[in-house]
Amino acid sequence: MPGRSPPRLQRIVARLLQQHGRQAPPPADTAFALVLWEKVAYLATDERRAQAFDMLRKRVGLTPEAILEAKPSVLREIAAVGGKVEIEKRAQNMQVAAALVMDEFGGSLDSVLRLPHREAMRALQRIYGIGEPGAERILLLMRARRVLPLDSNGARTMVRLGYGADQRNYSTMYRSVRDSAEKELHDTFDWLIDAHLVLRRHGQDVCKASTPRCEICSVRAECAYAVPRGAGSR
Repeated sequence: MPGRSPPRLQRIVARLLQQHGRQAPPPADTAFALVLWEKVAYLATDERRAQAFDMLRKRVGLTPEAILEAKPSVLREIAAVGGKVEIEKRAQNMQVAAALVMDEFGGSLDSVLRLPHREAMRALQRIYGIGEPGAERILLLMRARRVLPLDSNGARTMVRLGYGADQRNYSTMYRSVRDSAEKELHDTFDWLIDAHLVLRRHGQDVCKASTPRCEICSVRAECAYAVPRGAGSR
């Protein structure tokens, strides 16, 4: 007797992995390093973000102590590599985040990972710029919670595939997508990380906001959004 077919979302993720391949996670091995990964660049390509993050690692270090001891001019120089927008603010925010971790979490943001889920989420969101999706992303990538965080690219892809509903309020949309997909998740860290990363990549490269490339989408047969645009099914 044939086995039961995997849930729809698991089939979709499998096709996306065939199209894009497995995506490398951020090169960060602590919760605070993941915060820095987000703050070191803004409106930059993944390549520029990786370049700025590597420069930060080599020239300053990735611990709260190292960030606090760094000269603001050095942090501004590194932040400039990660994008020309809000350079001063991003440099300052790295030190503000470092100070918070030193003062409130004993110098290690990893201590948050051992808290109950709601407490961990509240603690991570105390860091300026870390919202609900960002906090869940840290918890997943640090393998502390089995969740499916979605950036704007992944959330847009999921909505077009029929999960949740598009909303003017991003938080409302994000939660609707998350709740809609919950029963179809594969409850392993490896799958959830792969899903998070490949949905993000698909949204960046194919399921774009204004000019989606439906003609090359491997899951267009699953997507109601593609039908009016003439992509149809395979």
